[in-house]
Formats: sequence, C-alpha cells, structure tokens
Amino acid sequence: MRFQDRREAGRALAKRLRYLRGHHAIVLGLPRGGVVIAKEIADVLDAPLDILLVRKIGLPGGPELAMGALGEGGVLVTDHDVVRGWGITPADVATAADAQRAELARRTTLYRRGRPPIPVTGQTVVLADDGVATGSTASAAIRVLRARQAGKIILAVPVGPESVLDRLGRDVDQVVCLSAPHRFRSVGHSYGTFPQLEDADVLTLLDDTPNPLRRPS
Repeated sequence: MRFQDRREAGRALAKRLRYLRGHHAIVLGLPRGGVVIAKEIADVLDAPLDILLVRKIGLPGGPELAMGALGEGGVLVTDHDVVRGWGITPADVATAADAQRAELARRTTLYRRGRPPIPVTGQTVVLADDGVATGSTASAAIRVLRARQAGKIILAVPVGPESVLDRLGRDVDQVVCLSAPHRFRSVGHSYGTFPQLEDADVLTLLDDTPNPLRRPS
C-alpha cells in the first residue's frame, strides 16, 4: 500500500479508529511526522491532541538507521540487534545519546512552551507516528506512557515491518497498521510525497485544534 502523503495516511487510520469517538481517548503524535498523522486522527475522534517527545539515536555515519531512542523523562531504549550487528560499542551509544539529548531538550522547550503534557493516567491513548522501521522510537514512547500510567495504549501507524509490529504489539494493547509489506524498504518509500517537516509545521498543527487542552496559553 502506498499513501499520497501523511495526511491521507492519517485519515485512513482515523477511519479504523472511529470506534473511539466519544470514548475520551487522547491522541499523541511523535514529532515531527507523526504529528500530522495524529492531527488527522484527533480531528475525526474530536479528541485532545498532544505530542510525546522521543529522539532516534542513529548509527555513527548512518543516522537514518536507529540503534536506539531517547524519550521524555530520561527513557533510553537500545536496539541490541543493531548494536551487535554493526559492532557498536557502549561508548559509541553513549556519545550518540548525549548528542540527541540536547536536541530532545530543545524540542521539549520549543513545542511545549511551558505547558505540561496532557495527563494520561488511566486514559486510552492513541500513539501515532508516520511509520515504524526498527521500532526504537515507538518503544521509547511506549515506555514513557507506561511510566505515566496510561490505561490502554493503541499504537497507530500507516506502515511497518510485520516482525517489528509483532514485537511492539507485545508492549501495547492494540496495534493498528494499514500496511505491513513482506519486503519493507523504508517508511518514506510508502509515501508519494514525504517531505522533511520543520518545527514551525509542528507548532501550527498543535495550535490548529478546537480542543481547549491544546489552545495557546
């Protein structure tokens, strides 16, 4: 399955999640691309929209391949298969993680603008991204939500490898995915257009919602 863009993929996921409308779900997007997906879902569900900040830790010299991820609250997830397969040392992981912590802190300050996250304790949470590859960032986000005592966690992504989705499915209550190709190439390959988003795009999406929990202060 190939999507025209993130908005089309988000609308398709929203149709699968329409049963949650009226059930007080909270929709969280993983910046940057996942916020586009989350916005489409939140609009259909008439649900609060927020972000959950995570940051991929890429391989030295190959940043597109994740060897781990950071999440809000000090969460660190390491993909041990990637680390072993590429001969990455613990020092390499630590150095790369330190570099991404600075970016995670920058985005937290910029995107949240002093506002706390929407409380998720005991709530149904839809965690949305524009796709999964290794699953590291999704794993970090799930750990953050478990630490915040979310009730039911639904991972909603347009595309991802079946093996990764199966693994992530053991850590959440439900996975909703539109396409799990046998020969997965990359998330971007599943889209007709897959532009790099900027900080301003995320801020616009967060402000462009009727839910009072995300109105500018």
